[in-house]
Amino acid sequence: MGQEKDLFELISERMPELSKGHKLIAGYILEHYDKAAYMTAQELGRTVGVSESTVVRFASMLGFDGFPALHSALQETMRNKLTAVQRIEVTNERLSGEDVLTQVLTDDIEKIRMTLEETSKTAFAGAVTAIARCETIYILGARSAEPLASFLSYYLSRMFPQVKQVRTSTTSELFEQVMRIGERDVMIGISFPRYSRQTVKILEFAKAQGSHVIALTDSEQSPLAPFADDLLIARSDMNSFADSLAAPLSLINALIAALSISNTEQVRSSIEKLEQIWDKYEVYKESPKL
Repeated sequence: MGQEKDLFELISERMPELSKGHKLIAGYILEHYDKAAYMTAQELGRTVGVSESTVVRFASMLGFDGFPALHSALQETMRNKLTAVQRIEVTNERLSGEDVLTQVLTDDIEKIRMTLEETSKTAFAGAVTAIARCETIYILGARSAEPLASFLSYYLSRMFPQVKQVRTSTTSELFEQVMRIGERDVMIGISFPRYSRQTVKILEFAKAQGSHVIALTDSEQSPLAPFADDLLIARSDMNSFADSLAAPLSLINALIAALSISNTEQVRSSIEKLEQIWDKYEVYKESPKL
């Protein structure tokens, strides 16, 4: 189902026409979406006192192709609405009594697998081509996405001459950093739920200036998506109150690797110069010999 409305708005609008059993499900989802987002159809039905088949029919009544589609939409909505305190509560319920190390790493492996399935190879190739051919690369990641932007900026600045990481500050200062962006440039915006309003504004501005916009985010419903020439999707569903950045970082690693392959000579020349500088000024400390 391609949803234009918020899931909660959709449920609220349909509430008057729902059967008694469907109203129980709807009410629980609206009041306890943080818990419902991690329930199976059977668990949700048992919690509100209806059958599993009633839950499945509820999903179909809303226009979804079965409960899994409703479940995915609910998780998407939940990620955008949960406060930090609610995230902690959800984490405690999900992981309490579990082998946290195994559960979190297993979840991250699954996110990387899903990212591989969902990210468009065409969009990935388009992003590589645009970055390799552009004049200046702008990179923006706010809040929890800032480490990803820093990582990408660190390696791209060693491969290309003009790389600018847009540092988050006041909105006016952000626009000052990108005021000269144009048609020959690329803007890479990175944001995951809860999405950065500043990142969305800057991508909208970059698009209006004719630059090539690459968005690294979690879904086609992301507010970054409408401004992206190339949309790179990476799963970031939270493992705890902190976002999981394993899959986005893996996608960034793939982007760096693809760019190094497509610009072998330029990258080799840049790294050779850096190696000479590092040696001359003893930047790195070697491990003691045994």
